[in-house]
This record gives sequence, C-alpha cells and structure tokens, in this order.
Amino acid sequence: MTIKSDHLYSEMQSMLAELRPQANQLDRLQLSENGQGNQTQTEFGVMLKSAIDSINNLQMDAGELRNRLEMGDQSVSLAQVMIASQKASIAFEAGVQVRNKVVDAYEKIMNMPV
Repeated sequence: MTIKSDHLYSEMQSMLAELRPQANQLDRLQLSENGQGNQTQTEFGVMLKSAIDSINNLQMDAGELRNRLEMGDQSVSLAQVMIASQKASIAFEAGVQVRNKVVDAYEKIMNMPV
C-alpha cells in the first residue's frame, strides 16, 4: 500500500476548509462577549482544540471497530480495523510532533534575553 502525499495534503486542506466556518463563528461569539479579541490567538486555540478532538475521534473509532471485530461483527473487516488503527496512530504521532515543536518554540522564547 502506498500513501501519496498529494492525497494527504488535499485531505488536510479539506479538513481546514471545514474548520474555518467553525472558527469564524467562535470568533464572532468571543468578539460579541468581550467587545474585542485577539483573532490570531482564538484561531490557533480553535485549530488546536479541533486537532486534538480529531485525534481523539480517530482513536475512539479505531477502538470501536476493533471491539466490533473481536465480538464477531460480520460487517467489519480486518482491513477496515487496520486502516482505522493506522490512521489513528499517524494522527497521534503528528500530534506529538506538533506538541514537541510548540514546546521547543516556547523554550526558545523563554530563553531569549529581554
């Protein structure tokens, strides 16, 4: 099985396009509550929360498929379970890498002389 980067990139772009309306709605809510707001900070927070929720959903779906296969559900194949498991694993690894980069950037900023 080969994974093409073009397909992954287009899938990430479509996920981002789905998130933008949600982020805009949250921005409008926060601006109406506060009267003002930092849009960049809000967008990053929404995007980060959405990414973590997406990783969690992939993990939960993979676990559910695994349980259904173990219980003998004929509508679930081993291939579906393995694909879902690998998607969840890749998403988790990507999340860990993003977290590591954020922590590294934070440490660099904190070590800057003022």
